[in-house]
Amino acid sequence: MTRKVLNVLKGETVFPPPIWMMRQAGRYLPEYRQTRQQAGSFLDLCYNPELATEVTLQPIRRYGFDAAILFSDILVIPHVLGRDLRFEEGRGPLMTPVTVDEIKDLDITGKAAKLSAVYETVSRLREQLPNETTLLGFCGAPWTVATYMIAGHGTPDQAPARLFAYQHRDVFVKLLTDLADISAEYLIEQLNCGADAVQIFDSWSGVLDEDCFEDFCIKPVARIVKKVRETHPDAVIIGFPKGAGMLYRDYRAKTGVNALGLDWSVPLTFAQELQQQGAVQGNLDPLRVVAGGKALDEGVDVILEKLGQGPLIFNLGHGITPQAPLENVAQMVNRIRQAGA
Repeated sequence: MTRKVLNVLKGETVFPPPIWMMRQAGRYLPEYRQTRQQAGSFLDLCYNPELATEVTLQPIRRYGFDAAILFSDILVIPHVLGRDLRFEEGRGPLMTPVTVDEIKDLDITGKAAKLSAVYETVSRLREQLPNETTLLGFCGAPWTVATYMIAGHGTPDQAPARLFAYQHRDVFVKLLTDLADISAEYLIEQLNCGADAVQIFDSWSGVLDEDCFEDFCIKPVARIVKKVRETHPDAVIIGFPKGAGMLYRDYRAKTGVNALGLDWSVPLTFAQELQQQGAVQGNLDPLRVVAGGKALDEGVDVILEKLGQGPLIFNLGHGITPQAPLENVAQMVNRIRQAGA
C-alpha cells in the first residue's frame, strides 16, 4: 500500500506529483450541490456523518485525487464554544462578535468532545476510501478563527481583529491560547479516528506585520503542533499560512510543521528555496482552473518544471472556486499525470 501524498509529506519525491485540491468537495460539483440541498443547511451537512462522508468521497470518485480532506469547516470550533454561528447565502459565516469579558470567561474544557459527529465522519472515510488515498484532517489556525469571532464575519483585511489585538493584547493572547488548545484536541481525535495527516489553515496570516505574525500565527500553531505530537509523536502536519510572503521562510522551523502549503503569490524561485527544507504543496492560481486552456496548461507546466524534482504535492494556491468548469479540473489532472508518461 502506497499513499503518495503521505509519502511526499514525509519528504519523498514522487513524479508526477500526487494531487488534491483545497475545497475539492464544493460547489463546482453538481453532486455536491445536490447533497448540500438534501442536508438543509451548511452546518447540518458538516454535522451529518453520512452526508459529510458522501461529499468528501465525491471528488475522489470523479477525479481520483490522491488525498481526501475531511468535509467540515474551520468555524465548528467557535460553534462548539457557544458562538451563534450561521451561514447566509452571499454573506458567508456570521456570528455575534465575542466580547472581552466573554473571552476572559471562555472555558474550553470538554468542548472538543462535542464534535463527535466530525470524528465519526473521519472514521467512516477511512473505512470507505481506497487504500491508496491519503486522508487529511484539518483545523483553522487560531489567528484566522479568532478574526471571525471578533468581527462576527469576514472582512477584507481583518481590521477588527488587528485593532482588538492592539487594544486588548493579554485578552487576545488568551483567546489564541484557548483556540490552540482546543484545536490540538480536535486534531488529535481526528488522528485517533484514522486521519493520516492534518492541515492547519491560516487563511488570514497575510494581513499581519512581522511582529504580529510571530505572536499571532507562529506561536499558536507551534503550540498546536507540540500538543499534537505529545500524543502522536509522528503526526504529519501541513501548515498553510496564506499570504505570508517572505515570512514563509522560517515558518516550518518555528512551528514544527512537516510541509508548507503555498499560496499562488509565492514565487517559484522562493518555493524552490523552501522545498530544500521539505515538502511543499501548491500553488496554482485557482483562476487558471476557471480560465482553462493555455493559461491552465502553462500554470501547471511551470510548477512541475520548477518544483517537480523535489517533494511536491500539486494543489491550488487556495480553494477551488465555484465557477471552475468540471472539464478544466479534468484538464489539470490529466496534464499533471501525463507529465510522467
